[in-house]
Amino acid sequence: MSLTDLASVLWRSRELLEMLLFKLEEEQLLLTSNRSRWLSHATREVEVVLDQIRQTEVIRAAYSQDVAVELGLNPEASLGELADAAPPPWSDLLHQHRKAFLMLTSEISALADVNRDLLTAGQRAARETMLAFAETVETYGPQGQTVSGGVRRSSLVDEAI
Repeated sequence: MSLTDLASVLWRSRELLEMLLFKLEEEQLLLTSNRSRWLSHATREVEVVLDQIRQTEVIRAAYSQDVAVELGLNPEASLGELADAAPPPWSDLLHQHRKAFLMLTSEISALADVNRDLLTAGQRAARETMLAFAETVETYGPQGQTVSGGVRRSSLVDEAI
Protein backbone atom coordinates (compact mmCIF):
# COMPACT_ATOMS: atom_id res chain seq x y z
CA MET A 1 0.00 0.00 0.00
CA SER A 2 1.32 3.46 -0.90
CA LEU A 3 0.47 4.95 2.51
CA THR A 4 2.87 2.51 4.15
CA ASP A 5 5.63 3.50 1.72
CA LEU A 6 4.88 7.19 2.22
CA ALA A 7 4.94 6.85 6.01
CA SER A 8 8.32 5.07 5.82
CA VAL A 9 9.90 7.76 3.69
CA LEU A 10 8.43 10.49 5.90
CA TRP A 11 10.08 8.88 8.94
CA ARG A 12 13.37 8.83 7.04
CA SER A 13 12.93 12.50 6.10
CA ARG A 14 12.32 13.42 9.73
CA GLU A 15 15.43 11.53 10.82
CA LEU A 16 17.48 13.37 8.21
CA LEU A 17 16.09 16.77 9.26
CA GLU A 18 16.95 15.97 12.88
CA MET A 19 20.45 14.98 11.76
CA LEU A 20 20.76 18.27 9.85
CA LEU A 21 19.70 20.17 12.97
CA PHE A 22 22.33 18.30 14.97
CA LYS A 23 25.05 19.00 12.40
CA LEU A 24 24.14 22.70 12.33
CA GLU A 25 24.37 22.80 16.12
CA GLU A 26 27.79 21.16 15.91
CA GLU A 27 28.84 23.78 13.41
CA GLN A 28 27.55 26.52 15.71
CA LEU A 29 29.49 25.12 18.67
CA LEU A 30 32.66 25.22 16.60
CA LEU A 31 31.95 28.78 15.51
CA THR A 32 31.18 30.08 19.01
CA SER A 33 34.24 28.39 20.52
CA ASN A 34 36.54 29.70 17.77
CA ARG A 35 37.51 26.14 16.81
CA SER A 36 37.79 26.83 13.10
CA ARG A 37 40.15 23.89 12.58
CA TRP A 38 37.19 21.50 12.32
CA LEU A 39 34.78 23.87 10.62
CA SER A 40 35.41 22.47 7.13
CA HIS A 41 34.62 18.96 8.37
CA ALA A 42 31.38 20.13 9.99
CA THR A 43 30.39 21.98 6.83
CA ARG A 44 31.09 18.89 4.74
CA GLU A 45 28.90 16.80 7.06
CA VAL A 46 26.07 19.32 6.65
CA GLU A 47 26.42 19.04 2.87
CA VAL A 48 26.28 15.22 3.04
CA VAL A 49 23.04 15.35 5.05
CA LEU A 50 21.57 17.93 2.64
CA ASP A 51 22.36 15.61 -0.28
CA GLN A 52 20.63 12.72 1.50
CA ILE A 53 17.61 14.95 2.13
CA ARG A 54 17.45 15.84 -1.58
CA GLN A 55 17.53 12.15 -2.56
CA THR A 56 14.84 11.26 -0.02
CA GLU A 57 12.70 14.18 -1.18
CA VAL A 58 12.54 12.73 -4.70
CA ILE A 59 11.28 9.42 -3.31
CA ARG A 60 8.81 11.20 -1.03
CA ALA A 61 7.40 13.19 -3.95
CA ALA A 62 6.82 9.99 -5.94
CA TYR A 63 5.05 8.25 -3.03
CA SER A 64 3.01 11.37 -2.29
CA GLN A 65 1.77 11.48 -5.87
CA ASP A 66 0.76 7.81 -5.72
CA VAL A 67 -1.11 8.33 -2.44
CA ALA A 68 -2.81 11.46 -3.78
CA VAL A 69 -4.07 9.57 -6.83
CA GLU A 70 -5.28 6.69 -4.61
CA LEU A 71 -7.19 9.17 -2.45
CA GLY A 72 -8.70 10.93 -5.48
CA LEU A 73 -6.70 14.13 -4.99
CA ASN A 74 -4.57 16.23 -7.27
CA PRO A 75 -1.18 14.47 -7.70
CA GLU A 76 0.51 17.64 -6.37
CA ALA A 77 -1.52 17.62 -3.13
CA SER A 78 0.25 18.85 -0.01
CA LEU A 79 0.96 16.69 3.01
CA GLY A 80 -1.83 18.49 4.86
CA GLU A 81 -4.29 17.67 2.09
CA LEU A 82 -3.17 14.05 2.09
CA ALA A 83 -3.59 13.89 5.86
CA ASP A 84 -7.09 15.36 5.66
CA ALA A 85 -8.16 12.82 3.01
CA ALA A 86 -6.44 9.73 4.45
CA PRO A 87 -8.41 7.23 6.55
CA PRO A 88 -7.56 6.69 10.24
CA PRO A 89 -4.93 5.94 11.60
CA TRP A 90 -3.01 7.29 8.57
CA SER A 91 -4.63 10.69 8.91
CA ASP A 92 -3.26 11.19 12.43
CA LEU A 93 0.18 9.93 11.46
CA LEU A 94 0.41 12.24 8.44
CA HIS A 95 -0.73 15.22 10.54
CA GLN A 96 1.97 14.40 13.11
CA HIS A 97 4.60 14.25 10.36
CA ARG A 98 3.45 17.59 8.99
CA LYS A 99 3.62 19.21 12.43
CA ALA A 100 7.11 17.77 13.03
CA PHE A 101 8.32 18.99 9.62
CA LEU A 102 7.08 22.51 10.31
CA MET A 103 8.81 22.57 13.68
CA LEU A 104 12.08 21.11 12.38
CA THR A 105 12.28 23.42 9.38
CA SER A 106 11.66 26.42 11.63
CA GLU A 107 14.47 25.35 13.97
CA ILE A 108 16.80 24.63 11.06
CA SER A 109 16.13 28.02 9.47
CA ALA A 110 16.78 29.86 12.73
CA LEU A 111 19.99 27.93 13.40
CA ALA A 112 21.24 28.41 9.85
CA ASP A 113 20.65 32.17 10.16
CA VAL A 114 22.63 32.33 13.41
CA ASN A 115 25.46 30.28 11.87
CA ARG A 116 25.53 32.56 8.83
CA ASP A 117 25.77 35.61 11.12
CA LEU A 118 28.58 33.99 13.12
CA LEU A 119 30.48 33.16 9.94
CA THR A 120 30.06 36.72 8.67
CA ALA A 121 31.22 38.18 11.99
CA GLY A 122 34.23 35.85 12.03
CA GLN A 123 35.17 36.77 8.49
CA ARG A 124 34.81 40.47 9.30
CA ALA A 125 36.96 40.12 12.45
CA ALA A 126 39.68 38.27 10.54
CA ARG A 127 39.66 40.91 7.80
CA GLU A 128 39.87 43.75 10.33
CA THR A 129 42.73 42.03 12.13
CA MET A 130 44.63 41.60 8.87
CA LEU A 131 44.03 45.24 7.97
CA ALA A 132 45.27 46.34 11.39
CA PHE A 133 48.71 45.05 10.50
CA ALA A 134 48.66 46.16 6.86
CA GLU A 135 50.32 49.29 5.61
CA THR A 136 47.04 50.86 4.47
CA VAL A 137 43.57 51.31 5.85
CA GLU A 138 40.47 50.33 3.88
CA THR A 139 37.29 52.36 4.32
CA TYR A 140 34.06 52.79 2.39
CA GLY A 141 33.62 55.25 -0.45
CA PRO A 142 30.52 57.35 -1.23
CA GLN A 143 28.93 54.52 -3.26
CA GLY A 144 29.67 51.86 -0.62
CA GLN A 145 32.70 50.32 -2.33
CA THR A 146 35.87 49.52 -0.40
CA VAL A 147 38.62 52.08 -0.96
CA SER A 148 42.14 52.46 0.30
CA GLY A 149 42.22 55.26 2.86
CA GLY A 150 45.93 55.96 2.87
CA VAL A 151 48.80 55.09 5.15
CA ARG A 152 47.97 53.53 8.48
CA ARG A 153 49.13 55.28 11.61
CA SER A 154 51.06 53.29 14.20
CA SER A 155 48.98 51.70 16.93
CA LEU A 156 49.54 50.01 20.27
CA VAL A 157 48.73 46.35 20.72
CA ASP A 158 48.13 44.98 24.20
CA GLU A 159 49.76 41.55 24.02
CA ALA A 160 48.48 40.62 27.47
CA ILE A 161 44.95 40.20 26.15
